[in-house]
Amino acid sequence: MGYADGYLVPVPEGKKEAYRAMAAKAAGLFREYGATRVVEAWGDDVPDGKITDYKCAVKAEDGESVVYSWVEWPSKAVRDDGMKKVMEDPRMKPDGEMPFDGRRMIYGGFAPILDV
Repeated sequence: MGYADGYLVPVPEGKKEAYRAMAAKAAGLFREYGATRVVEAWGDDVPDGKITDYKCAVKAEDGESVVYSWVEWPSKAVRDDGMKKVMEDPRMKPDGEMPFDGRRMIYGGFAPILDV
């Protein structure tokens, strides 16, 4: 069933294109190092919750959208090896200012339990 890395990122609405460009660059590296799929989804229907929600999770501020992303890998072993290579690759270094506050990014690795 593979393996997935998941991310939530708060991105200022005015930096959507800068984020998309940065994500496209990173996606190429993920694919080069073994990922089978990379998805970046811009929040357009993210309701406020009663106790918690996506915006609360990343402490989104006024004028920010939540990006929900995932990277699919054929296995955890491929992910571990590929992620190490991605993080060490000099092409992963930012070209300038990051289009989001990385301190509020949430991420993690996930083993699928259902895939229908």
